Amino acid sequence: MSGFSISPTRHAGTHRRLRLRATAVFGLAVLGILFVGMLLAPVLAPFDPNAQDVSRRLIGPFKAGSPHLLGTDHVGRDVLSRMIYGARVAWMIGATVVLLSGMLGVILGLLSGYFGGMVDDIITWLANVELAFPFILLAIVVAASLGAGLGNLILVLTIVSWVTYARVVRGEALVQREQEFVQAARALGAGSLRIILRHILPNVLTPVIVIATFEFSRMIISEAALSFLGLGVQPTVPSWGSMLADGRQYLATAWWVATFPGIGITVTVLAINLVGDWLRDQMDPRQNA
Repeated sequence: MSGFSISPTRHAGTHRRLRLRATAVFGLAVLGILFVGMLLAPVLAPFDPNAQDVSRRLIGPFKAGSPHLLGTDHVGRDVLSRMIYGARVAWMIGATVVLLSGMLGVILGLLSGYFGGMVDDIITWLANVELAFPFILLAIVVAASLGAGLGNLILVLTIVSWVTYARVVRGEALVQREQEFVQAARALGAGSLRIILRHILPNVLTPVIVIATFEFSRMIISEAALSFLGLGVQPTVPSWGSMLADGRQYLATAWWVATFPGIGITVTVLAINLVGDWLRDQMDPRQNA
């Protein structure tokens, strides 16, 4: 007997409720455009994002006859090209961190909630220690210790973001392990690994999916914040955060250098949050009551 079985009537009712609303359509459309742009960055970018031409520095955006649609920065690099490649960095880091931290958090949360005892005490203690520090402060400390770099940035964000998943999964696992279908599986001789993977894990995935959506936007902001502080990706890698850092000195004379990456971060995070809000409402059990 599996705890993941869904009756046809409930399944059909769930699908009827999975309808898009205007905000979700907007969010999905924006994310779709950004995703295509990320995949086709080498084709869509009009210039090499790192190509410097000091003679064309700080050219304003939307200038008639200028090949630089969004202008150039303080060393003559094309802002549009760096925006496109910066979206690739943001998406890659966000997706990778969500995947890694989600897997780590789910594994630890399942172990903590199912086994309890000393295992639960150790994992809960680790989570409480991490929660004692503000997220961004802990990320800055770890990033400063490991140094800048794409791999280190992914590792830093993974280390400081697994707790959110673990706490939710632990709570769900504590409930699921007492359910009748789990007790029946245990009575029939099923091992702990089989029970966790077949009966408990499928029933905790819904909140994990919702959390992952919102964590995706938080990781994009965190990457931008760390890159802004010089603790993110290498300077040669185009990043929205590093573009903001480069443009802060020119806000009065060349507003576009910092404004466009700021808009990129804002629109991307807004789109992800709109989609996440829709998913949360659709997957809320109370909506299926």
